[in-house]
Amino acid sequence: MLSALAGALVPVFSDTSVTGTGNLARPPGTGRLLAANHTSFFDPVLLIGTLHRLGLRPAVLATAGLWRVPLLGRALTREGYVPVHRGSRRAPDALRHAADALAAGRDVLIYPEGGLPGYRASHDRPPGRLKSGAVRLALSAGAPVIPVGHAGARRVSSGSRAKQFAGWATAPLRRPHVHVHIGPALRLDTSDHPVDTLETALAEAWTTAVRALEEGADGTRAGPAGQGAVGSG
Repeated sequence: MLSALAGALVPVFSDTSVTGTGNLARPPGTGRLLAANHTSFFDPVLLIGTLHRLGLRPAVLATAGLWRVPLLGRALTREGYVPVHRGSRRAPDALRHAADALAAGRDVLIYPEGGLPGYRASHDRPPGRLKSGAVRLALSAGAPVIPVGHAGARRVSSGSRAKQFAGWATAPLRRPHVHVHIGPALRLDTSDHPVDTLETALAEAWTTAVRALEEGADGTRAGPAGQGAVGSG
């Protein structure tokens, strides 16, 4: 339900294009870790909705506070999402549950930076230093990692609370252009410095998304009525 809802909202709040969709091909039953940069509160809608339109329903690691929101918590549990209890003794549970999902052949979406950036400007910045959790999860589960870089989400929501509210309110009229680029899969178990390897790959995916945004490059695009128009993958 949440995945389908996000898929319906993406073309309402943005004009989102996608490249690199060919990198999502996989053997049946293979769980993959989708590692994305985190820039704004629009990210969950953007990524879950975009992946939904591409036929993916990943489990998502999300802050445990969302489970305290009435009705939302039950919906998150039904979707198989994984609560992250940061700074508590329950923090390791998230990686264990995510590893179970990967072992069952399900994709898992994670933000390896661990949180939102502190700056308020609407422009994009490169992904920051990554936490070790995503790498530890990939190595323990033996799962491939797909870097997912996106740019433009801060055009929908960024800045102070007032500006974020105004951004969400006006986005259906503005429909700012957002671009998502899906990079090639990585095997971190073959790297001597897996955190650095993932950082480089995520930075490259983000740079490709920024370049596409600046050049107006097209890709698979979701139409305003929720219909997908296929361009280059």
